[in-house]
Amino acid sequence: MNSNLRIKAIVIIAVLLVCIYGVIGIPKSKAELVENWKKNIRLGLDLRGGSQLVMQIQVQDAFKADADATIDRMKDELRKAGVDYGAIDRNDPQGIGDADQIQINVHGVQSTKAGDFRRVVNDGFGSIWILTPLNSTDYKMTMKPSEALRLRKDTVTQSQNTIEKKINGLGLTESSVQERGNPEQDAQLLVQMPGVDDPARVKDILKTAALLELFDVKDGPFSSREEGLAKHGGILPLNTQILRGAPRGGQEQGWYLLSRTPVITGRDLRDARPQQGEAGRWETNFVLAQDAAKRFERFTEANIGNRLAIVLDKMVLSAPTIQNKISDTGRITGAANHEEASDLALNLRAGSLPAGVVYLEERSIGPALGADSIRDGLYSGLAGLIAVIAVMLVYYKRAGINATLALILNAVILIGVLAYFGATLTLPGIAGVILTIGMAVDSNVLIFERIREELRSGKAVLAAVDAGFSKAFLTIIDTHVTTVVSCAFLFIFGTTAVKGFAVSLVIGLVANVFTAVFVSKAIFDFELSGRREVEALSI
Repeated sequence: MNSNLRIKAIVIIAVLLVCIYGVIGIPKSKAELVENWKKNIRLGLDLRGGSQLVMQIQVQDAFKADADATIDRMKDELRKAGVDYGAIDRNDPQGIGDADQIQINVHGVQSTKAGDFRRVVNDGFGSIWILTPLNSTDYKMTMKPSEALRLRKDTVTQSQNTIEKKINGLGLTESSVQERGNPEQDAQLLVQMPGVDDPARVKDILKTAALLELFDVKDGPFSSREEGLAKHGGILPLNTQILRGAPRGGQEQGWYLLSRTPVITGRDLRDARPQQGEAGRWETNFVLAQDAAKRFERFTEANIGNRLAIVLDKMVLSAPTIQNKISDTGRITGAANHEEASDLALNLRAGSLPAGVVYLEERSIGPALGADSIRDGLYSGLAGLIAVIAVMLVYYKRAGINATLALILNAVILIGVLAYFGATLTLPGIAGVILTIGMAVDSNVLIFERIREELRSGKAVLAAVDAGFSKAFLTIIDTHVTTVVSCAFLFIFGTTAVKGFAVSLVIGLVANVFTAVFVSKAIFDFELSGRREVEALSI
Protein backbone atom coordinates (compact mmCIF):
# COMPACT_ATOMS: atom_id res chain seq x y z
CA MET A 1 0.00 0.00 0.00
CA ASN A 2 1.48 3.35 -1.08
CA SER A 3 1.65 6.35 1.25
CA ASN A 4 -1.19 8.22 -0.52
CA LEU A 5 -3.57 5.29 -0.15
CA ARG A 6 -2.47 4.81 3.47
CA ILE A 7 -3.36 8.44 4.27
CA LYS A 8 -6.80 8.00 2.65
CA ALA A 9 -7.41 4.87 4.73
CA ILE A 10 -6.45 6.70 7.94
CA VAL A 11 -8.80 9.59 7.11
CA ILE A 12 -11.72 7.23 6.36
CA ILE A 13 -11.21 5.18 9.53
CA ALA A 14 -10.83 8.35 11.63
CA VAL A 15 -14.08 9.82 10.26
CA LEU A 16 -15.87 6.51 10.88
CA LEU A 17 -14.65 6.23 14.48
CA VAL A 18 -15.47 9.86 15.29
CA CYS A 19 -19.03 9.45 13.99
CA ILE A 20 -19.55 6.19 15.87
CA TYR A 21 -18.24 7.80 19.06
CA GLY A 22 -20.66 10.69 18.62
CA VAL A 23 -23.58 8.25 18.49
CA ILE A 24 -22.76 5.63 21.14
CA GLY A 25 -19.61 6.90 22.87
CA ILE A 26 -17.51 4.16 24.46
CA PRO A 27 -20.11 1.91 26.08
CA LYS A 28 -19.04 -0.57 28.74
CA SER A 29 -22.18 -2.64 28.46
CA LYS A 30 -25.15 -3.21 26.19
CA ALA A 31 -27.37 -1.20 28.53
CA GLU A 32 -24.99 1.76 28.37
CA LEU A 33 -24.87 1.48 24.58
CA VAL A 34 -28.67 1.70 24.38
CA GLU A 35 -28.71 4.58 26.86
CA ASN A 36 -26.09 6.55 24.87
CA TRP A 37 -28.02 5.93 21.66
CA LYS A 38 -31.24 7.27 23.16
CA LYS A 39 -29.43 10.26 24.66
CA ASN A 40 -27.61 11.27 21.46
CA ILE A 41 -30.33 10.47 18.91
CA ARG A 42 -33.17 12.72 20.00
CA LEU A 43 -36.63 12.06 18.67
CA GLY A 44 -39.11 14.80 17.87
CA LEU A 45 -42.67 15.19 19.05
CA ASP A 46 -44.09 13.23 16.11
CA LEU A 47 -41.90 10.21 16.92
CA ARG A 48 -41.49 10.26 20.69
CA GLY A 49 -44.81 11.66 21.73
CA GLY A 50 -45.21 14.49 24.21
CA SER A 51 -47.17 17.69 24.70
CA GLN A 52 -47.96 20.73 22.64
CA LEU A 53 -49.09 24.13 23.92
CA VAL A 54 -50.40 27.09 21.98
CA MET A 55 -50.19 30.28 24.02
CA GLN A 56 -51.09 33.86 23.27
CA ILE A 57 -48.86 36.62 24.62
CA GLN A 58 -50.92 39.37 26.20
CA VAL A 59 -48.91 42.18 24.64
CA GLN A 60 -51.26 44.78 26.10
CA ASP A 61 -49.61 44.06 29.48
CA ALA A 62 -46.28 45.24 28.08
CA PHE A 63 -47.88 48.39 26.69
CA LYS A 64 -49.47 49.13 30.07
CA ALA A 65 -46.18 48.55 31.88
CA ASP A 66 -44.37 50.82 29.45
CA ALA A 67 -46.99 53.54 29.91
CA ASP A 68 -46.81 53.22 33.71
CA ALA A 69 -43.03 53.56 33.62
CA THR A 70 -43.38 56.61 31.38
CA ILE A 71 -45.87 58.17 33.79
CA ASP A 72 -43.52 57.66 36.76
CA ARG A 73 -40.59 59.20 34.87
CA MET A 74 -42.71 62.07 33.62
CA LYS A 75 -43.91 62.92 37.12
CA ASP A 76 -40.29 63.17 38.28
CA GLU A 77 -39.29 65.33 35.31
CA LEU A 78 -42.25 67.66 35.76
CA ARG A 79 -41.53 68.02 39.46
CA LYS A 80 -37.90 68.92 38.71
CA ALA A 81 -39.06 71.48 36.10
CA GLY A 82 -41.58 73.02 38.54
CA VAL A 83 -44.58 72.23 36.35
CA ASP A 84 -47.80 71.69 38.32
CA TYR A 85 -50.57 69.41 37.06
CA GLY A 86 -53.78 67.89 38.32
CA ALA A 87 -53.41 64.19 37.49
CA ILE A 88 -51.74 61.80 35.04
CA ASP A 89 -53.38 58.50 34.14
CA ARG A 90 -53.78 56.12 31.21
CA ASN A 91 -56.49 54.12 29.51
CA ASP A 92 -56.79 50.35 29.93
CA PRO A 93 -56.72 48.39 26.62
CA GLN A 94 -58.07 44.87 27.19
CA GLY A 95 -57.25 42.97 23.98
CA ILE A 96 -54.00 42.38 22.11
CA GLY A 97 -55.49 44.14 19.10
CA ASP A 98 -56.07 47.26 21.17
CA ALA A 99 -52.60 47.30 22.74
CA ASP A 100 -51.22 49.98 20.43
CA GLN A 101 -54.16 52.23 21.40
CA ILE A 102 -52.49 52.89 24.75
CA GLN A 103 -52.93 56.52 25.78
CA ILE A 104 -51.57 58.66 28.60
CA ASN A 105 -53.83 61.49 29.80
CA VAL A 106 -52.51 64.60 31.54
CA HIS A 107 -55.03 66.79 33.35
CA GLY A 108 -54.88 70.25 34.86
CA VAL A 109 -51.63 71.66 33.50
CA GLN A 110 -51.41 75.36 34.32
CA SER A 111 -51.73 77.44 31.16
CA THR A 112 -48.78 79.60 32.25
CA LYS A 113 -46.61 76.46 32.37
CA ALA A 114 -47.84 75.00 29.05
CA GLY A 115 -44.57 75.84 27.27
CA ASP A 116 -42.44 74.23 29.96
CA PHE A 117 -44.72 71.19 29.98
CA ARG A 118 -44.41 70.69 26.22
CA ARG A 119 -40.63 71.14 26.40
CA VAL A 120 -40.28 68.49 29.14
CA VAL A 121 -42.47 65.98 27.27
CA ASN A 122 -40.93 66.54 23.83
CA ASP A 123 -37.35 66.48 25.09
CA GLY A 124 -37.71 63.45 27.34
CA PHE A 125 -40.45 61.40 25.68
CA GLY A 126 -40.92 62.79 22.16
CA SER A 127 -38.99 59.96 20.51
CA ILE A 128 -41.69 57.48 21.54
CA TRP A 129 -44.85 59.45 22.35
CA ILE A 130 -46.87 62.00 20.38
CA LEU A 131 -48.23 64.88 22.48
CA THR A 132 -51.64 66.27 21.45
CA PRO A 133 -53.40 69.13 23.29
CA LEU A 134 -57.10 68.59 24.06
CA ASN A 135 -57.71 72.06 25.52
CA SER A 136 -55.73 74.71 27.37
CA THR A 137 -55.06 72.45 30.38
CA ASP A 138 -55.48 68.82 29.24
CA TYR A 139 -53.28 66.73 26.93
CA LYS A 140 -53.08 63.21 25.60
CA MET A 141 -50.03 61.18 24.62
CA THR A 142 -50.20 58.35 22.08
CA MET A 143 -47.43 55.98 21.11
CA LYS A 144 -45.89 56.37 17.67
CA PRO A 145 -46.93 53.52 15.29
CA SER A 146 -43.31 52.54 14.65
CA GLU A 147 -42.61 52.36 18.40
CA ALA A 148 -45.80 50.40 19.03
CA LEU A 149 -44.78 47.87 16.37
CA ARG A 150 -41.29 47.60 17.87
CA LEU A 151 -42.68 47.07 21.38
CA ARG A 152 -45.09 44.42 20.14
CA LYS A 153 -42.31 42.52 18.33
CA ASP A 154 -39.90 42.87 21.25
CA THR A 155 -42.52 41.55 23.67
CA VAL A 156 -43.14 38.43 21.59
CA THR A 157 -39.41 37.86 21.02
CA GLN A 158 -38.53 38.34 24.68
CA SER A 159 -41.37 36.02 25.71
CA GLN A 160 -40.13 33.40 23.27
CA ASN A 161 -36.56 33.63 24.58
CA THR A 162 -37.66 33.49 28.22
CA ILE A 163 -39.89 30.46 27.62
CA GLU A 164 -37.05 28.71 25.79
CA LYS A 165 -34.72 29.33 28.74
CA LYS A 166 -37.25 27.96 31.20
CA ILE A 167 -38.05 24.86 29.16
CA ASN A 168 -34.41 24.14 28.36
CA GLY A 169 -33.63 24.54 32.04
CA LEU A 170 -35.88 21.55 32.69
CA GLY A 171 -33.64 19.43 30.46
CA LEU A 172 -36.08 19.46 27.52
CA THR A 173 -33.35 20.47 25.05
CA GLU A 174 -35.18 18.94 22.09
CA SER A 175 -38.24 21.12 22.68
CA SER A 176 -39.11 23.95 20.33
CA VAL A 177 -40.72 27.35 20.78
CA GLN A 178 -41.76 29.15 17.62
CA GLU A 179 -44.07 31.90 16.52
CA ARG A 180 -47.43 30.89 15.13
CA GLY A 181 -49.53 32.92 12.74
CA ASN A 182 -48.84 36.61 12.21
CA PRO A 183 -46.66 37.82 15.13
CA GLU A 184 -47.80 41.42 14.58
CA GLN A 185 -51.46 40.47 15.06
CA ASP A 186 -51.81 37.05 16.71
CA ALA A 187 -48.86 37.15 19.17
CA GLN A 188 -49.04 33.36 19.49
CA LEU A 189 -46.29 30.87 20.37
CA LEU A 190 -46.30 27.13 19.65
CA VAL A 191 -44.42 25.11 22.30
CA GLN A 192 -43.62 21.46 21.54
CA MET A 193 -42.17 19.28 24.31
CA PRO A 194 -41.26 15.72 23.27
CA GLY A 195 -41.42 13.19 26.08
CA VAL A 196 -43.59 15.35 28.36
CA ASP A 197 -46.79 13.44 29.16
CA ASP A 198 -48.20 15.92 31.69
CA PRO A 199 -47.46 19.59 30.91
CA ALA A 200 -48.97 20.83 34.20
CA ARG A 201 -45.57 21.48 35.84
CA VAL A 202 -44.28 23.21 32.70
CA LYS A 203 -47.35 25.46 32.66
CA ASP A 204 -46.82 26.34 36.32
CA ILE A 205 -43.21 27.31 35.63
CA LEU A 206 -44.13 29.34 32.55
CA LYS A 207 -46.83 31.33 34.32
CA THR A 208 -44.57 32.11 37.30
CA ALA A 209 -43.02 35.52 36.85
CA ALA A 210 -40.39 34.95 39.57
CA LEU A 211 -39.67 38.65 39.91
CA LEU A 212 -37.19 38.85 42.79
CA GLU A 213 -36.74 42.15 44.64
CA LEU A 214 -34.98 43.06 47.87
CA PHE A 215 -36.47 46.04 49.77
CA ASP A 216 -35.53 47.98 52.83
CA VAL A 217 -38.11 47.26 55.58
CA LYS A 218 -39.60 50.45 57.07
CA ASP A 219 -42.09 48.88 59.46
CA GLY A 220 -44.12 45.75 60.22
CA PRO A 221 -45.26 43.10 60.24
CA PHE A 222 -48.90 44.11 60.69
CA SER A 223 -51.82 41.75 61.05
CA SER A 224 -53.62 43.53 58.19
CA ARG A 225 -53.08 46.20 55.58
CA GLU A 226 -55.50 48.48 57.39
CA GLU A 227 -53.46 48.25 60.60
CA GLY A 228 -50.30 49.26 58.72
CA LEU A 229 -52.03 52.26 57.15
CA ALA A 230 -53.67 53.30 60.43
CA LYS A 231 -50.28 53.45 62.16
CA HIS A 232 -49.20 56.08 59.62
CA GLY A 233 -52.29 58.24 59.60
CA GLY A 234 -54.23 56.25 56.99
CA ILE A 235 -51.86 57.02 54.13
CA LEU A 236 -48.62 55.52 52.93
CA PRO A 237 -45.49 57.53 53.69
CA LEU A 238 -43.69 58.99 50.69
CA ASN A 239 -41.85 56.44 48.48
CA THR A 240 -43.16 53.41 50.38
CA GLN A 241 -45.44 50.48 49.67
CA ILE A 242 -47.15 47.84 51.76
CA LEU A 243 -46.91 44.19 50.71
CA ARG A 244 -48.30 40.97 52.09
CA GLY A 245 -46.16 38.19 53.50
CA ALA A 246 -46.29 34.78 51.79
CA PRO A 247 -48.16 32.19 53.89
CA ARG A 248 -45.97 29.54 55.51
CA GLY A 249 -47.13 26.40 57.18
CA GLY A 250 -50.73 27.47 56.73
CA GLN A 251 -50.16 30.65 58.75
CA GLU A 252 -50.30 34.23 57.53
CA GLN A 253 -47.06 36.21 57.78
CA GLY A 254 -48.63 39.66 58.00
CA TRP A 255 -48.02 42.85 56.03
CA TYR A 256 -44.82 44.86 55.70
CA LEU A 257 -44.16 48.52 54.97
CA LEU A 258 -41.29 48.63 52.47
CA SER A 259 -39.43 51.21 50.47
CA ARG A 260 -40.74 51.61 46.94
CA THR A 261 -37.36 51.36 45.22
CA PRO A 262 -35.70 47.92 45.47
CA VAL A 263 -32.09 47.56 46.51
CA ILE A 264 -31.59 44.57 44.21
CA THR A 265 -33.83 43.01 41.54
CA GLY A 266 -33.84 39.72 39.64
CA ARG A 267 -32.13 41.46 36.72
CA ASP A 268 -29.04 41.78 38.92
CA LEU A 269 -28.70 38.00 39.35
CA ARG A 270 -25.81 36.15 37.79
CA ASP A 271 -26.87 32.66 38.83
CA ALA A 272 -29.29 30.75 41.05
CA ARG A 273 -29.04 27.12 42.22
CA PRO A 274 -30.91 24.80 44.60
CA GLN A 275 -28.95 23.67 47.64
CA GLN A 276 -29.51 21.89 50.92
CA GLY A 277 -28.96 24.14 53.90
CA GLU A 278 -29.27 23.66 57.63
CA ALA A 279 -30.96 20.47 58.83
CA GLY A 280 -31.10 19.23 55.24
CA ARG A 281 -33.75 21.74 54.22
CA TRP A 282 -33.82 22.83 50.60
CA GLU A 283 -33.19 26.47 49.72
CA THR A 284 -32.33 28.52 46.66
CA ASN A 285 -28.98 30.29 46.64
CA PHE A 286 -28.39 33.22 44.29
CA VAL A 287 -25.27 35.08 43.16
CA LEU A 288 -25.30 38.74 42.15
CA ALA A 289 -23.52 40.34 39.23
CA GLN A 290 -20.42 42.41 39.94
CA ASP A 291 -22.02 45.88 39.87
CA ALA A 292 -25.03 44.75 41.89
CA ALA A 293 -22.75 43.07 44.44
CA LYS A 294 -20.97 46.36 45.07
CA ARG A 295 -24.29 48.18 45.61
CA PHE A 296 -25.55 45.42 47.87
CA GLU A 297 -22.35 45.45 49.89
CA ARG A 298 -22.57 49.21 50.46
CA PHE A 299 -26.24 48.96 51.45
CA THR A 300 -25.83 46.08 53.90
CA GLU A 301 -22.78 47.69 55.49
CA ALA A 302 -24.73 50.89 56.10
CA ASN A 303 -27.85 49.08 57.38
CA ILE A 304 -26.51 46.48 59.84
CA GLY A 305 -29.25 45.84 62.40
CA ASN A 306 -32.06 46.80 60.00
CA ARG A 307 -34.30 44.35 58.19
CA LEU A 308 -34.23 43.47 54.50
CA ALA A 309 -37.31 41.98 52.81
CA ILE A 310 -36.92 39.26 50.17
CA VAL A 311 -39.89 39.74 47.85
CA LEU A 312 -40.90 37.32 45.11
CA ASP A 313 -43.76 38.28 42.81
CA LYS A 314 -44.90 41.01 45.22
CA MET A 315 -45.07 38.60 48.17
CA VAL A 316 -42.68 38.94 51.11
CA LEU A 317 -40.95 35.59 51.59
CA SER A 318 -38.95 36.69 54.63
CA ALA A 319 -37.61 39.82 56.31
CA PRO A 320 -34.36 38.84 58.03
CA THR A 321 -32.19 41.25 60.01
CA ILE A 322 -28.88 42.23 58.39
CA GLN A 323 -26.24 40.83 60.74
CA ASN A 324 -23.13 41.83 58.80
CA LYS A 325 -21.92 43.07 55.44
CA ILE A 326 -23.03 40.93 52.50
CA SER A 327 -21.41 41.13 49.09
CA ASP A 328 -22.58 38.91 46.22
CA THR A 329 -24.55 35.94 47.60
CA GLY A 330 -27.87 35.34 49.26
CA ARG A 331 -30.38 32.59 49.85
CA ILE A 332 -34.12 32.09 49.77
CA THR A 333 -35.36 29.54 52.29
CA GLY A 334 -38.69 27.82 52.73
CA ALA A 335 -38.75 25.39 49.78
CA ALA A 336 -40.77 22.27 50.54
CA ASN A 337 -38.53 19.94 48.48
CA HIS A 338 -35.77 19.82 45.88
CA GLU A 339 -38.16 20.26 42.96
CA GLU A 340 -39.62 23.48 44.40
CA ALA A 341 -36.15 24.89 45.04
CA SER A 342 -35.04 23.89 41.53
CA ASP A 343 -38.09 25.46 39.90
CA LEU A 344 -37.52 28.72 41.77
CA ALA A 345 -33.85 28.76 40.73
CA LEU A 346 -34.85 28.08 37.14
CA ASN A 347 -37.36 30.93 37.11
CA LEU A 348 -34.84 33.31 38.67
CA ARG A 349 -32.23 32.45 36.03
CA ALA A 350 -34.64 32.71 33.11
CA GLY A 351 -36.26 35.93 34.28
CA SER A 352 -39.87 37.01 34.12
CA LEU A 353 -42.11 37.23 31.09
CA PRO A 354 -42.70 40.77 29.82
CA ALA A 355 -46.44 40.03 29.51
CA GLY A 356 -48.99 37.49 30.64
CA VAL A 357 -49.93 34.42 28.61
CA VAL A 358 -53.24 32.76 27.83
CA TYR A 359 -53.30 29.10 26.80
CA LEU A 360 -55.37 28.64 23.67
CA GLU A 361 -54.67 24.95 23.11
CA GLU A 362 -53.16 22.06 25.02
CA ARG A 363 -52.65 18.70 23.33
CA SER A 364 -50.89 15.52 24.37
CA ILE A 365 -49.63 13.07 21.77
CA GLY A 366 -49.25 9.49 22.92
CA PRO A 367 -45.96 7.66 22.35
CA ALA A 368 -47.78 4.93 20.42
CA LEU A 369 -47.95 7.27 17.42
CA GLY A 370 -44.19 7.69 17.52
CA ALA A 371 -43.57 3.96 17.86
CA ASP A 372 -45.76 3.23 14.84
CA SER A 373 -44.06 5.93 12.81
CA ILE A 374 -40.58 4.70 13.73
CA ARG A 375 -41.45 1.09 12.97
CA ASP A 376 -43.05 1.89 9.63
CA GLY A 377 -40.19 4.23 8.73
CA LEU A 378 -37.59 1.58 9.58
CA TYR A 379 -39.42 -1.09 7.59
CA SER A 380 -39.78 1.09 4.53
CA GLY A 381 -36.20 2.34 4.82
CA LEU A 382 -34.77 -1.17 5.21
CA ALA A 383 -36.87 -2.47 2.33
CA GLY A 384 -35.69 0.32 0.07
CA LEU A 385 -32.08 -0.08 1.18
CA ILE A 386 -32.09 -3.83 0.56
CA ALA A 387 -33.65 -3.34 -2.87
CA VAL A 388 -31.07 -0.68 -3.79
CA ILE A 389 -28.15 -2.83 -2.62
CA ALA A 390 -29.49 -5.87 -4.51
CA VAL A 391 -29.81 -3.90 -7.75
CA MET A 392 -26.34 -2.41 -7.37
CA LEU A 393 -24.77 -5.83 -6.72
CA VAL A 394 -26.55 -7.47 -9.66
CA TYR A 395 -26.05 -4.63 -12.15
CA TYR A 396 -22.54 -3.47 -11.22
CA LYS A 397 -21.19 -6.77 -9.86
CA ARG A 398 -18.15 -6.29 -7.59
CA ALA A 399 -18.29 -2.52 -8.02
CA GLY A 400 -21.68 -2.72 -6.34
CA ILE A 401 -19.89 -3.72 -3.13
CA ASN A 402 -17.96 -0.47 -3.41
CA ALA A 403 -21.21 1.50 -3.66
CA THR A 404 -22.72 -0.43 -0.73
CA LEU A 405 -19.77 0.34 1.56
CA ALA A 406 -19.91 4.02 0.60
CA LEU A 407 -23.66 4.01 1.25
CA ILE A 408 -23.24 2.53 4.74
CA LEU A 409 -20.52 5.03 5.61
CA ASN A 410 -22.76 7.84 4.35
CA ALA A 411 -25.50 6.77 6.77
CA VAL A 412 -23.02 6.54 9.68
CA ILE A 413 -21.66 10.03 8.98
CA LEU A 414 -25.18 11.46 8.72
CA ILE A 415 -26.31 9.98 12.04
CA GLY A 416 -23.04 10.97 13.71
CA VAL A 417 -23.28 14.61 12.62
CA LEU A 418 -26.90 14.78 13.77
CA ALA A 419 -25.79 13.48 17.17
CA TYR A 420 -22.95 16.02 17.46
CA PHE A 421 -25.24 18.90 16.48
CA GLY A 422 -27.86 17.78 19.00
CA ALA A 423 -30.44 17.78 16.20
CA THR A 424 -33.90 16.37 16.75
CA LEU A 425 -34.98 13.60 14.40
CA THR A 426 -38.53 13.93 13.11
CA LEU A 427 -40.56 12.23 10.37
CA PRO A 428 -39.54 14.89 7.81
CA GLY A 429 -35.96 14.36 8.96
CA ILE A 430 -36.26 10.65 8.25
CA ALA A 431 -37.59 11.56 4.81
CA GLY A 432 -34.44 13.64 4.30
CA VAL A 433 -32.30 10.65 5.29
CA ILE A 434 -34.09 8.37 2.81
CA LEU A 435 -33.72 10.96 0.05
CA THR A 436 -30.02 11.21 0.88
CA ILE A 437 -29.66 7.46 0.33
CA GLY A 438 -31.24 7.83 -3.08
CA MET A 439 -28.90 10.68 -4.03
CA ALA A 440 -25.89 8.72 -2.77
CA VAL A 441 -26.79 5.84 -5.08
CA ASP A 442 -27.32 8.32 -7.90
CA SER A 443 -23.79 9.67 -7.45
CA ASN A 444 -22.31 6.18 -7.62
CA VAL A 445 -24.36 5.43 -10.73
CA LEU A 446 -22.98 8.56 -12.42
CA ILE A 447 -19.41 7.53 -11.60
CA PHE A 448 -19.84 3.88 -12.61
CA GLU A 449 -21.54 4.69 -15.90
CA ARG A 450 -18.78 7.17 -16.70
CA ILE A 451 -16.16 4.49 -16.00
CA ARG A 452 -18.04 2.12 -18.31
CA GLU A 453 -17.99 4.71 -21.08
CA GLU A 454 -14.26 5.18 -20.69
CA LEU A 455 -13.71 1.42 -20.82
CA ARG A 456 -15.82 1.14 -23.98
CA SER A 457 -13.69 3.85 -25.63
CA GLY A 458 -10.65 1.61 -25.19
CA LYS A 459 -8.94 3.13 -22.19
CA ALA A 460 -7.02 1.02 -19.72
CA VAL A 461 -8.74 0.14 -16.44
CA LEU A 462 -6.70 2.48 -14.23
CA ALA A 463 -7.07 5.36 -16.68
CA ALA A 464 -10.80 4.67 -17.05
CA VAL A 465 -11.34 4.75 -13.27
CA ASP A 466 -9.42 8.03 -12.91
CA ALA A 467 -11.26 9.59 -15.84
CA GLY A 468 -14.64 8.37 -14.59
CA PHE A 469 -14.22 10.00 -11.18
CA SER A 470 -12.73 13.25 -12.51
CA LYS A 471 -15.39 13.75 -15.21
CA ALA A 472 -18.32 12.81 -12.97
CA PHE A 473 -17.08 15.06 -10.14
CA LEU A 474 -18.34 18.32 -11.66
CA THR A 475 -21.75 16.81 -12.39
CA ILE A 476 -22.04 15.56 -8.79
CA ILE A 477 -21.02 18.95 -7.38
CA ASP A 478 -23.49 20.74 -9.65
CA THR A 479 -26.45 18.57 -8.61
CA HIS A 480 -25.54 18.78 -4.92
CA VAL A 481 -25.04 22.56 -4.90
CA THR A 482 -28.45 23.18 -6.51
CA THR A 483 -30.08 20.92 -3.93
CA VAL A 484 -28.26 22.67 -1.06
CA VAL A 485 -29.51 26.05 -2.35
CA SER A 486 -33.06 24.69 -2.36
CA CYS A 487 -32.58 23.42 1.19
CA ALA A 488 -31.35 26.86 2.25
CA PHE A 489 -34.65 28.40 1.13
CA LEU A 490 -36.58 25.63 2.90
CA PHE A 491 -34.64 26.34 6.10
CA ILE A 492 -35.14 30.12 5.90
CA PHE A 493 -38.85 30.15 5.07
CA GLY A 494 -40.06 26.74 6.27
CA THR A 495 -41.61 25.59 9.51
CA THR A 496 -39.70 23.57 12.09
CA ALA A 497 -40.61 20.27 10.43
CA VAL A 498 -39.45 21.53 7.03
CA LYS A 499 -36.24 22.87 8.57
CA GLY A 500 -35.53 19.40 9.99
CA PHE A 501 -35.93 17.93 6.52
CA ALA A 502 -33.58 20.55 5.05
CA VAL A 503 -30.89 20.08 7.71
CA SER A 504 -30.80 16.28 7.43
CA LEU A 505 -30.70 16.49 3.63
CA VAL A 506 -27.83 19.02 3.58
CA ILE A 507 -25.77 16.93 6.02
CA GLY A 508 -26.43 13.87 3.89
CA LEU A 509 -25.40 15.70 0.72
CA VAL A 510 -22.09 16.83 2.20
CA ALA A 511 -21.44 13.30 3.46
CA ASN A 512 -22.37 11.97 0.04
CA VAL A 513 -19.71 14.04 -1.72
CA PHE A 514 -17.12 12.62 0.70
CA THR A 515 -18.24 8.99 0.34
CA ALA A 516 -19.05 8.95 -3.38
CA VAL A 517 -15.88 10.73 -4.48
CA PHE A 518 -13.23 10.26 -1.79
CA VAL A 519 -14.18 6.92 -0.19
CA SER A 520 -15.34 5.18 -3.35
CA LYS A 521 -12.17 6.22 -5.20
CA ALA A 522 -10.05 4.97 -2.29
CA ILE A 523 -11.78 1.58 -2.44
CA PHE A 524 -11.10 1.30 -6.17
CA ASP A 525 -7.46 2.29 -5.63
CA PHE A 526 -7.11 -0.28 -2.86
CA GLU A 527 -8.62 -3.02 -5.02
CA LEU A 528 -6.42 -2.23 -8.02
CA SER A 529 -3.20 -1.42 -6.17
CA GLY A 530 -2.29 -5.07 -5.52
CA ARG A 531 -2.34 -6.03 -9.21
CA ARG A 532 0.59 -5.61 -11.54
CA GLU A 533 -1.54 -5.73 -14.67
CA VAL A 534 -5.25 -4.93 -14.64
CA GLU A 535 -6.98 -6.18 -17.74
CA ALA A 536 -10.64 -6.09 -16.61
CA LEU A 537 -12.83 -4.46 -14.00
CA SER A 538 -15.95 -6.03 -12.50
CA ILE A 539 -18.40 -3.20 -13.11
